[in-house]
Amino acid sequence: MALIPAEKISLKNAKHNKLFYFVASVIIYRTKDKRCLILKRDGREKVHPGKYAVPGGKLEWKELNLKKPTRMNGDVFDFNDAVEKLLSREAKEEAGVEISKQFIYINSGAFVRPDGIPVVLVKFAARYKGGKVKPEIGGFTDFAWVNKQEVKKYKCIKGIPEEVAKTIKLFSGK
Repeated sequence: MALIPAEKISLKNAKHNKLFYFVASVIIYRTKDKRCLILKRDGREKVHPGKYAVPGGKLEWKELNLKKPTRMNGDVFDFNDAVEKLLSREAKEEAGVEISKQFIYINSGAFVRPDGIPVVLVKFAARYKGGKVKPEIGGFTDFAWVNKQEVKKYKCIKGIPEEVAKTIKLFSGK
């Protein structure tokens, strides 16, 4: 029996113990001075208020337009480059900058937010392409371009200093 493609996104048949937010973040590397961009989260954020982080965000259903999939794979809707598009969008929305479309995997993890929502987080690095940094109003209050020593002076989400150091090493070789 052939299946009919979905008409809408639904959780009706999903196994609730397997549902997570999918979040991706990007450490943005500026080649000219070998620094990475960090943003200070607004004090009203639910997770890590007031701490320095990097751009990132959740993959949202609206990004999976069933009327415009990349392709049909039998009765399955495929959406290629969903994470890459998410990271480019978040860099622009949260920091006002453009980034390279080439991403390097840094690491991943899972955590449970204070409100009980489980999250899968995948982190990448990308080169800065251009644009004046302008932190998103309501989401961030400050920013800094830092090297691997300077980032340690900021109150960052745990892991950010190590990820900045890894990104600098990957792109600069040092």
